[in-house]
Amino acid sequence: MQLSSVVTSPKLLLQLFISTVQCFLTSVFSKVRYWTAGACKGTISTASPVDSKLDQREVQNATTPTSVNYHFTRKCNYKCGFCFHTAKTSFVLPLEEAKRGLKLLKESGMEKINFSGGEPFLHEKGDFLGKLVQFCKQDLQLPSVSIVSNGSMIKEKWFQKYGDYLDILAVSCDSFDEATNQLIGRAQGKKSHLDGLYKIRSWCQQYKVAFKINSVINTFNVDEDMAESITQLDPVRWKVFQCLLIDGENAGEEALREAERFIISDQQFQEFLDRHNSVSCLVPESNEKMRNSYLILDEYMRFLDCREGRKDPSKSILDVGVNDAICFSGFDEKMFLKRGGKYVWSKADMKLEW
Repeated sequence: MQLSSVVTSPKLLLQLFISTVQCFLTSVFSKVRYWTAGACKGTISTASPVDSKLDQREVQNATTPTSVNYHFTRKCNYKCGFCFHTAKTSFVLPLEEAKRGLKLLKESGMEKINFSGGEPFLHEKGDFLGKLVQFCKQDLQLPSVSIVSNGSMIKEKWFQKYGDYLDILAVSCDSFDEATNQLIGRAQGKKSHLDGLYKIRSWCQQYKVAFKINSVINTFNVDEDMAESITQLDPVRWKVFQCLLIDGENAGEEALREAERFIISDQQFQEFLDRHNSVSCLVPESNEKMRNSYLILDEYMRFLDCREGRKDPSKSILDVGVNDAICFSGFDEKMFLKRGGKYVWSKADMKLEW
């Protein structure tokens, strides 16, 4: 065909343009897919296209979301000065969308779900949370369903309605001195945080829910001796975290908290652990162990990658599926196992004396 005939035919010109654009986009898409397969592994592959497809499948199957932490809300009624998941949005997924995401996670191999926040009992006075707990245990039949809460919003009627479906309830408590809790921000007005803690411990015993305590060690409690109180409460696990800075959450210009004044050294953290080495249920987590060893879903069901000291979100599992999103989670499975992330987490297997 002569060039003059092409120029004089708008239809042919349009076809030629479309064909050129298609070729260009195909080439770009191929390169992007090729790069992504390597990026999920942390390297850029130099294998053939056939090998790249196989590698991509291996990458997608490499990380199983065995244990997932779903922070479905960022809103909280406490003002802990070191909080690293702050109220930057008020968004909460509709219940059915949240259930759809949880079902996708179960189909991808999830065994344990932990609901957190923010304060998870704040939204709809805990009923939204209760429905998710019931769905995960009754419909998805997950081996373990757990919650982390500050405890201030929990009522006995919640246990009466949803307690059968919950394996573990963790209550955050950073000090057994009320004045220290007030300084940290682990309080609401003048309401006693410790009174609530002991009340919840009693309810867990009554309604057969395993009781756990989480403590963040910082400048205000690092010299405290908590051994006697922890022994008296007798939790199944006492998670002890070294206060951690996360850019955009509790550090940096865009952060809602300024946690620098709460930070302690590795040596100070170790001294705290040494002081409590007689407490058998203690599970320590230094900054190194904590940073990349959690699969964290935010309120949009996006995995959060903390490798760069901030929370970089993936696309939502509701949009791209679990396998594609989890590639960008930054999850360190070896560290997850090293910190004791896999343990007896179903109350049916704990052999507790109720």
